[in-house]
Amino acid sequence: MLANDYIKYVMYKPDTLGSVTTANATDNPPPSTPKPLEGVRILALEQMQALPYATQLLARLGADVVKIEPPMGGDSGRASLPAMTDPSGRRVGATYLRNNFGKRSICVDLKSPRGVELIKRLAPGFDVVAENSKPGTMTRLGVGYEDIAAVHPAVIYASVSGFGNTVPTPYREWPAFAPIVEAMSGIYEMKRDGDHPPFVAPVGALGDIGAALFATIGIQAALRYRDLTGRGQYVDIAMYDSVVAMTDIVTNFWSMGLRNGNLGPLIMNGFRAADGWFVLQVGREAHFAKLAQLIGRPEWLTDPRLATRQGWVDHLEDIVRPAVEQWAGGKTKLEACRTLGAAGLAAGPCFTDEEVVADPHLSARSMLTELPRTDGISQPILVPGNPVRLTAMANDTERRPPWLGEHTTAVLTDELSLTADELAALRSDGIIA
Repeated sequence: MLANDYIKYVMYKPDTLGSVTTANATDNPPPSTPKPLEGVRILALEQMQALPYATQLLARLGADVVKIEPPMGGDSGRASLPAMTDPSGRRVGATYLRNNFGKRSICVDLKSPRGVELIKRLAPGFDVVAENSKPGTMTRLGVGYEDIAAVHPAVIYASVSGFGNTVPTPYREWPAFAPIVEAMSGIYEMKRDGDHPPFVAPVGALGDIGAALFATIGIQAALRYRDLTGRGQYVDIAMYDSVVAMTDIVTNFWSMGLRNGNLGPLIMNGFRAADGWFVLQVGREAHFAKLAQLIGRPEWLTDPRLATRQGWVDHLEDIVRPAVEQWAGGKTKLEACRTLGAAGLAAGPCFTDEEVVADPHLSARSMLTELPRTDGISQPILVPGNPVRLTAMANDTERRPPWLGEHTTAVLTDELSLTADELAALRSDGIIA
């Protein structure tokens, strides 16, 4: 691992897969430029992805995030697969590695009253205390909102859970992972084909990352509210709510009379080119006319079967698709999309994983961060960079994810002035690690 624990953003060269170069930082302010959330401090009792993605984004924007992990095993995301081995020989899973850049890790046993007391002593030094356990868990442990607010009235306390903490709901006690709330949002059934089973997790952990993004917004809004009023509050984010907000077409289209997955009359489909697939969207008559002219089918403009948007959909398979794929058959998917785009038509190639990591757009915007492995494997781990680009913020380095309990001694010494003997006693009793 890099000696100073900081990692340069990298840009994968599109013509040489696996060859990397550090991102050009000349477009960024100097590293001394402050980040917008510098001074904001977050104590995160978190695991897996729904909250860790949020706190990582806040850390990338300058917040100081201290992550609380159980002494035995740490964040459950460390046990995910695929994994690498850390310098101490422990397995570190992909979920953990991609969600914890820029944080510090301390190990505290929250099942012990002495561990709970440590958290209560730490809390007043932080602006935000955040957790993503099953509803009621933190309260039972003694570190729920009321417990923390009693020692830190101005705290912003944020919870991310499957179905929320503050409003009665029939699902409140259900455990939840991203695919569960995605299924409940209606989008799986809306997109399901015939009698086939639903296609689960089609875009990765949408339920986790969506909830994390809303948590990020809620935390920053609560901080601003405290700036205005001096008052803290509880930020309650439900993963189910978050996915429903992102799959808004399910409820909106239902209310407007569309049923059974009907998306309305438009072309929004995949088409085959010489080397793979691309997606084309045509939803307006002017765009359909451009498509007809571009692919050499001007007769479509006077064909009564294609006179309406519904006609495009009804004749997608017997007229539209064969013509589009005949035109695209002599082109790569990228060439087809460039030509369509030049004509004002929205189209994008369906990239493979190797094409994504070599994409020049991601290179130009420094959207891949290289994490060197610590287990002798030369291929670095790639993690998405920060998609929030602020022109006044330096954006060229990352601090690697912390090893388990790496900062326990430093944080408890700095924050609580614990002596070496006190730390040794806590460690001996298994309260910290």
